[in-house]
Amino acid sequence: MSLLGNIIWLIFGGLLTGLGYIIGGLLLCITIIGIPFGLQAIKLGWATMTPFGRKIIEDPNPNSTVNIILNVLWLLVVGWEIAVTHLVHAVILAITIIGLPFAKQHIKLIPLALLPFGRDLR
Repeated sequence: MSLLGNIIWLIFGGLLTGLGYIIGGLLLCITIIGIPFGLQAIKLGWATMTPFGRKIIEDPNPNSTVNIILNVLWLLVVGWEIAVTHLVHAVILAITIIGLPFAKQHIKLIPLALLPFGRDLR
């Protein structure tokens, strides 16, 4: 079921969304300061491409001081916008019965979009 869900997801927007995150992450990696944020954007891009059958896993020390500082910066600059986008897409998809599994995937991506440092989708 997750393979079919991921294929449909990729066809109807997951591929473009994931590529957008990856390209943005690569652009962030051009600067030294942007490298940690670029790597998280790339990670989010890969997670966005195939969300079915995966779950959010926390690293061994997800609330370290560095992760908290980077998560706060991410949240203030782009995290809340990405999370709102996923929420809007989830609401739109949840209107139809056929869109409910896809809405669930958008809801699953919100915590990763808000606080990506110290978390991964596996």
